[in-house]
Amino acid sequence: MTEPRVIRKYPNRRLYDTVESRYVTLADVRRLVMDKVDFVVVDKKTQEDITRSILLQVIAEQEHEGEPLMSQDFLAQVIRAYGGAMQGLVGDYLEQSLKLFMNQQAQLRDRLRSMVGMDPMSTMTHLAQDNFQRWRQMQDTFFQTMISAAGGASRAGTSEKDDDAPPK
Repeated sequence: MTEPRVIRKYPNRRLYDTVESRYVTLADVRRLVMDKVDFVVVDKKTQEDITRSILLQVIAEQEHEGEPLMSQDFLAQVIRAYGGAMQGLVGDYLEQSLKLFMNQQAQLRDRLRSMVGMDPMSTMTHLAQDNFQRWRQMQDTFFQTMISAAGGASRAGTSEKDDDAPPK
């Protein structure tokens, strides 16, 4: 097994990726997590492993942007779990629950892919596009019918008026 990638955190609060020889952001750290790259973040001054702290910062940043994953009530319950006799069990339970959820999601995606022959998200996108095109065609047909009917009625109304008009 290879050594994990080392990211150093300097006193100026910047993160330095020793593999890519460049400074990185929390977004870059998030990409490493998403790409399942094994890494460790080390405080340059103390040589302390601060990976958990950096991962918590990534989570905080993600929670701040867009739609949060964790509700306020959930976060309060997590805080209440600290220091209790069951703290270790709560952490293990949450970790195992999330792993189980992710595995089930992957299995469902694989089953759908084998049944449909393509990725579920691609399938949904394709269906949405097809439905949109059908909707547009239906709208176009409806409006064309309405325009034709309105045109025919106005022409019919004009000819009736001509028949009822007094002779000149």
